[in-house]
Amino acid sequence: MANLNIDTRDNRTYDAIVIGSGISGGWTAKELCEKGLKTLVLERGRDVKHVKDYPTTNLYPWEFEHRNELPYAVKQENPIVNRCYAFHEDAAHFFVKDKEHPYVQEKPFDWIRGYQVGGKSLLWARQTQRWSDFDFEGPARDGFAVDWPIRYADIKPWYDHVERFAGIAGDRDGLPELPDGEFLPAYPLNIVEKYFKQQVEQKYPERKVISARCAHLSHANQIHIDQGRVKCQNRTLCQRGCPFGGYFSSNASTLPWAAKTGNMTLRPNSVVHSILYDESKGKAIGVKVIDKDSKEEIDFFAKVIFLNAAALNSNLLLLNSTSQRFPNGLGNDSGTLGKYVAFHNYSARISAEYEGYLDYKTDGRNPAGGGYIPRFRNLHKQETDYLRGYAAGFGAYRSSYSDESGLGISLKESILNPKLGNWGVGSHMMGETIPKASNYVALDGKEKDEWGMPLLRVSVDYDDNDNKMKKDYLDTMEEMFLAAGFKNIQRNDAWQAPGLDIHEMGGVRMGLDPKTSMLNKWHQLHACKNVYVTDGSSMTSTSTQNPSLTYMAFAARAVDHAVSELKKGNL
Repeated sequence: MANLNIDTRDNRTYDAIVIGSGISGGWTAKELCEKGLKTLVLERGRDVKHVKDYPTTNLYPWEFEHRNELPYAVKQENPIVNRCYAFHEDAAHFFVKDKEHPYVQEKPFDWIRGYQVGGKSLLWARQTQRWSDFDFEGPARDGFAVDWPIRYADIKPWYDHVERFAGIAGDRDGLPELPDGEFLPAYPLNIVEKYFKQQVEQKYPERKVISARCAHLSHANQIHIDQGRVKCQNRTLCQRGCPFGGYFSSNASTLPWAAKTGNMTLRPNSVVHSILYDESKGKAIGVKVIDKDSKEEIDFFAKVIFLNAAALNSNLLLLNSTSQRFPNGLGNDSGTLGKYVAFHNYSARISAEYEGYLDYKTDGRNPAGGGYIPRFRNLHKQETDYLRGYAAGFGAYRSSYSDESGLGISLKESILNPKLGNWGVGSHMMGETIPKASNYVALDGKEKDEWGMPLLRVSVDYDDNDNKMKKDYLDTMEEMFLAAGFKNIQRNDAWQAPGLDIHEMGGVRMGLDPKTSMLNKWHQLHACKNVYVTDGSSMTSTSTQNPSLTYMAFAARAVDHAVSELKKGNL
């Protein structure tokens, strides 16, 4: 009898392949499948199904063996990922541990990764701001990177598109430097955050304090209900995976939407080794996959390939995709692959106390985190001795304390009846770093991982521009805190390594000139048009805004272009 399950090339051929299932990969899969393409989604990590695979999502604090603290031995074994704010007992299972996928640090770099279906969309801080032309035009105006091949007008319809589906809470603030979007109701500022907003905007009219915009369903529209999602419950336990779908993730939103079309095949535990290039056809024809568990090599084929493996892994994959035509990595005619990596400078914070509004206290939780101060430095003209600028978070909370100096019954009564203290306020810096050729990633010439792929060497660092910007942030925020009457101001120059911001970008940058960039305005490799890259590696510069919303919009826009080109026979 014939073996009807025999593995053939036809069984491994699709219309499209998506590498990675995180925020940008999930959007790519949704858009491709909705448009009728049979799509293979490859994820190097394990499968995580919405709700079913969130083991800690509804646990009470006392149900954790270590009250949500990780054992000392686990922290010692994971000095890199342990620095991440969300690496605790409730979410550690969503993080890559230090020994699971090693890399080489030529300079200190904390590479935070989430290898599972959904990627880091299960872990992100959910802050979402659009870019403006101040950002897209920045390199051309300031001369710090190559010109972006697009402007805000090109991406605006796609911001609209993804915001309606994902659900973004925010106010319409009317700021040209931070365009308004298709918003759900914003999460309001508390009384002291409103007070700070009033003080700042009165004394510094060019500076604004707004409600932070976030990917949470403050109200569920029909499109969100159709996804099986409901209103955010304001639990702020998001890193555990949300059983309500209250915040946007690939697992709760785009991947199930893609699956219900019947056009998606999801293959977890698939380490993509390289993209296969056909010299005679002059284009990519598929990908080589190494099964994570069996180590078996398997080739899959498609007409178009989308690379969404997250910034540094996308660089690694392209560098590892060599051929006679591309000996230095797929599409790397410019020699820029792996170079001009940049990130966000989160290494400064400032805190203080406020003695007013003592008849108020915070009640409930704000998943948006409080306020956001959009960039105001070097917007309309160059006014500092450093390039570009920074945004900042701002939050206020009412603290409580217990007098623990007593004994016996008095100590018990004090602990059971805490007293309210002053308001605490705090801000953190979100600075733009400058893409430089000296900030790069490359393949190690000797060391390989357990799947036979070269380890990634990372050489990324701060520079003098970052130091000047950081000092200005601390000086300026201290001045604003003093103007608002805050006391006991504490400046914190954290000097955390790059990478802990979890906003690494670049290495496969977009540009107008194939001689100085990797991708065109549609996110196609200049030299291999049926490969699209729409994750953080495609970024020409970083701006100050959280980048995930822009990745989503880029992915949807690129898919629309690819499907159009396929119909025309151009791919």
